Amino acid sequence: MKKADGLGKKAFYNRSLERALQIVTVFSGERKSLTLAQLSEALELSKATVFRLCTTLVKYGFLRQDQELKQYSLGIKLFELGSIVASSLSLTRIASPHLTELQVDLGKTVFLAVLDDGDLLHLDKREGLRDAITFTSQIGMRRPPYWGMLGQTLLAHLSKEEVDALLGRSPLVVTTKKSFTSKEEFEAALRRIREQGYAVDEGAVIEGVGGVGAPIRDYTGKVVAALGIGFIYSSVGPEELKGLAKRVVATAEAISADAGYTRREPPAQKHA
Repeated sequence: MKKADGLGKKAFYNRSLERALQIVTVFSGERKSLTLAQLSEALELSKATVFRLCTTLVKYGFLRQDQELKQYSLGIKLFELGSIVASSLSLTRIASPHLTELQVDLGKTVFLAVLDDGDLLHLDKREGLRDAITFTSQIGMRRPPYWGMLGQTLLAHLSKEEVDALLGRSPLVVTTKKSFTSKEEFEAALRRIREQGYAVDEGAVIEGVGGVGAPIRDYTGKVVAALGIGFIYSSVGPEELKGLAKRVVATAEAISADAGYTRREPPAQKHA
């Protein structure tokens, strides 16, 4: 039996399958429904060939056919398969090995959080192996949206309107000497975070406890989560802080890449 050593080998090339896949992928957000003639023109295939392939795709649920409008659209089977892919690529599952590696390498407590219904929601936490303190934040715990390096990281990548709405619901509260005392001061901090690519919490919510946070993006480039490490702020010097920030950013970028993100210019947005 001939060894399958490449997709380009003619022995393993299936033209009918290729054409069927071309039909499925020709649909888009702008082209949700297409007639037989439109599919034929887009794929440069005869109507007879397209009709035969579409009939099979409809049979197996990959396409739907509107008999009245004479149009085809993507079928429910693709939604079912997409849901399987989405569940296998869930954020916590993708991030898990990266969090463990960061925890082991740095010996500090590692956090993963998202914004959910106006709150900062902790999705994962790995206790530091060499930490001198124990953090009270636990998986599933909710905090105000601006809370620490994680909240600042997430808010830094929202629009001004979104930040205003969140702070309107959960106003800034002064709890330490390093807390933000005004909205203007907080917005300036968010701008610095966007410019440098990471957040540094000098103890804005818990006296003496700081951290570094970095954004995690999905395949569209949208910031969907924040990765962070926590530590006693006075225990870390300027050079070590830079090194920690570099490592956290690199880990966040690795998680983003595993989630399907390819580095490119983010869409223009009016930030706070």
